[in-house]
Amino acid sequence: MYEAIIIGGGPAGLQAALTLGRMHRRTLLLDSGEYRNATVDHAHNLLGNDGVAPADLRRRGRDELAAYPTVEVRDATVSAVAADGDGVDVEVDGETLRTAHLVLATGLADDLPPIPGLAEHWGGRVANCPFCHGHEFAGRPVAVLNASPHAAMLRGMLAPVASEVVVLDPARVSRVEPAADGLRLVLDDDATLEVAGAFVAPASRQRAPFAAQLGLEVQESGAVRIDPFGRTSVERVFAAGDMAHPDHFPGPMATLAAAIAAGQLAAVAIVQSFATAP
Repeated sequence: MYEAIIIGGGPAGLQAALTLGRMHRRTLLLDSGEYRNATVDHAHNLLGNDGVAPADLRRRGRDELAAYPTVEVRDATVSAVAADGDGVDVEVDGETLRTAHLVLATGLADDLPPIPGLAEHWGGRVANCPFCHGHEFAGRPVAVLNASPHAAMLRGMLAPVASEVVVLDPARVSRVEPAADGLRLVLDDDATLEVAGAFVAPASRQRAPFAAQLGLEVQESGAVRIDPFGRTSVERVFAAGDMAHPDHFPGPMATLAAAIAAGQLAAVAIVQSFATAP
């Protein structure tokens, strides 16, 4: 029996495994190889790793875990999970594994606006986080493809960075084409707009079915409801990363630093639960 199983090999899952490994807890990390930032070449706003390639960060994280003998890492896709109050069963590759605690770090998946050509630039010239990607467009025009009230917030955040911020309803954009220094947006009246990059607000959903399988409480945002240490509504089940957030957050914090912090907090809570067990 494992003391902790972590599903998800992104920054939240890797950090949870590192913290548990340092405290000599028998831990298994299961990584499906699916990541929300798979199309991103360089990630930013992470102290000591500004501009790191997400794939390199994951590789270095795995290399660091190799120093801790109580941590096992498997490339595998989990098919189902079930909790009974005394532990959690995890089905993977036809085998049922038992663990005292489960950390879900499976992340979110994004559904982009159905604009031809947009997806080809997702994670590069097209982004959703100004903290992670805004500075790379400094001094040049950008577009905000967003018809929601959040568009005004994005515009205000990007105003000191970009030379111009143009807000457009995504329905007005017929297609997106590459341009010499960025993107060309072809509008519904055949007018064109050239920008260095574009920010969108994709619809996000749980990447994996485990929150539903476990009957976890969810927020209005669709993220899993957790307390500040990542505890979910089901005993012994934790969630970390952008798939979850506590009540005092309006939505998930979709940054590497926040994911790492959430993974560590969940692992700390698990370690402390063993220390205080009767």
